[in-house]
Formats: sequence, C-alpha cells, structure tokens
Amino acid sequence: MPPIAIRPFRRSDRDQLTDLVNMHVEAVLPGVTVSPNAVLSQLEREPGEPVVDPWVTHRHTLVAVVREAVVGAAHLLRYADEERVGAGYRGLGEIRWLLVGPGQNPEQAAEPRAVADALTAAARAHLGGCRRIAADFGLPTPAVYGVSDRWPHLASALSRAGFRPGDRVEAVLAAAIDDLPRGGPAPVPGLELRVALGGHGTRFSAVHDGTVIGFYEADTDLTQGGTRSRLAGWADGWELWTAPEHRRRGVATWLLGHAADRMRFAGVRRVLDYAILAPEPPDGTYPFLCRVGFHELTRTTRGWTLE
Repeated sequence: MPPIAIRPFRRSDRDQLTDLVNMHVEAVLPGVTVSPNAVLSQLEREPGEPVVDPWVTHRHTLVAVVREAVVGAAHLLRYADEERVGAGYRGLGEIRWLLVGPGQNPEQAAEPRAVADALTAAARAHLGGCRRIAADFGLPTPAVYGVSDRWPHLASALSRAGFRPGDRVEAVLAAAIDDLPRGGPAPVPGLELRVALGGHGTRFSAVHDGTVIGFYEADTDLTQGGTRSRLAGWADGWELWTAPEHRRRGVATWLLGHAADRMRFAGVRRVLDYAILAPEPPDGTYPFLCRVGFHELTRTTRGWTLE
C-alpha cells in the first residue's frame, strides 16, 4: 500500500475536498451537492451557528493524501475554555467532520481504513489538551449531521479510535410535495388556522378557543439566497406538535396540509423533516410522518465522545 501523508488543507485542495464532501452528502440527500465556496465558507466559520460559532478559538483542516490525491479530510474545532462559553462546549475539541473515500473496488478496502485511522489519530493529536474530544458531524447542507448510517466506514473509524456514540438517534425523512396531504376544512369545530413568522420559518398554528393546540413550521428556501442552488425546490419542516388532549383528531394532518399548500405555491418539490427515535420514548412523530407521505433517508447518531 502506498504511504499516506497527513497535512494541513491547502486552498488548491478545494475541488478534491468538495468532491469528498459531495460524495458523503449525496449518500444522504440524493441529487444534492454543495459548491467549493460553501465548503470553504464552513472552514472559516459556521454561518448557521450564531451562538456557538463565536466560542470557537481555533479551526484546522487536515487532508490525507495518497499518490498526490486527496482521499480523506477532517475539520477540527477547538472551543474557548472560558465562562462565556456554554458548559457543554467549554474547553471542547471537536471533529466537526471526518471524510474518507470508500476506494474504487473491494480490493482497496484496506486503504480507506488506513486513511481513516491516520486521520483520526492526527485529529486526536491536534486536539490534545482539550478537556474532552467529541465528534458530531455537520456538513454544509441541511439534514447532513451526526454520524449517518449511510457512512458505516466512518462509524467504524471512530470506534477504532476510541470514540463511543451518544444515545441520541434521529431519523431524517423526506417527502415529495405531491405525496403530502392538502389543507381543507378544520377537523375540529371552532378550529382556526393562524399563519405567522416562527423561529425557523413560517409557523402554522391551530387555535381553538384562543389557545394554540398545535403548530408546524416550514422553511421554503434552503438555498441561502441562491448560494446553494442544488437545494432549490427543497423545504425544511420543524417542530410538529399537537397538545396531547387533541391528538388523533386530525389536527396535525390539517396543519401539515395547509403548510404543504403554501409550499406548493412557493414551488417546493421535496420536504425534509426529522424525528427523534432515542433516548426519548417515541412520541408518535415518526409513524405519523411515514403515514402522511414521508420516507426515511437516514438514521443519524449524535454525541460521539472519546472515552
């Protein structure tokens, strides 16, 4: 096997690094890719983390090179050990992502494993001195976070390096907009629909006797103003909730239907949504989403930590 060189990222690596990023993204989100500019932007800061990102004091990206080709990469963060930093991040070292190409054929399986082991060893060495080291991946696109079950080679690499997964498991689901229900008459007498700005996008609330008994949020533009053009036509769903005493009466389906109608008007073709599977007891979100037209894309495990 040829030698593996681990060195800092160079700007001239950007196209090969972007290829690695997109290889892993496409395994989760079919047909979605990100641009080199989106990748380079993440190396400098996390645009979607306005609270956490200022706590980062050091960023470093390593690449693995075999025969002059970039075959793996790791992006590393070190957080300040100061009172201004949230307790869970104080003094933390994080493998923000680890990427390793799978090799061209089964005969090359040993090479990706060696690349992954060399990268994780280099990452651990670089983050030495941190209070603890975690790995909770987040690539520069929606829905690609944690350690996806579409990347078993990365989970194996982390395990060999001494990391252990957390107990939080989430499902990422997607639906074609035409498979989702449509809005219609209220399923409960006196139920009213309220549409307003929410925390993540547009909030659709079900109001009964002046009380909000359910809500759902939808973000209809995931392109970040056109900078992520391959996400045109995708939308994100958030925080589907119905008050326990009003469940199984069609309220959630009604809310989703009205949100889907608005998304159709906006030209949305596909909708993402999420469900926590563990450790919380199932709350019915996952089976509900599957019942109304969503299909699972991946299960992702959060909270990997070096023991």
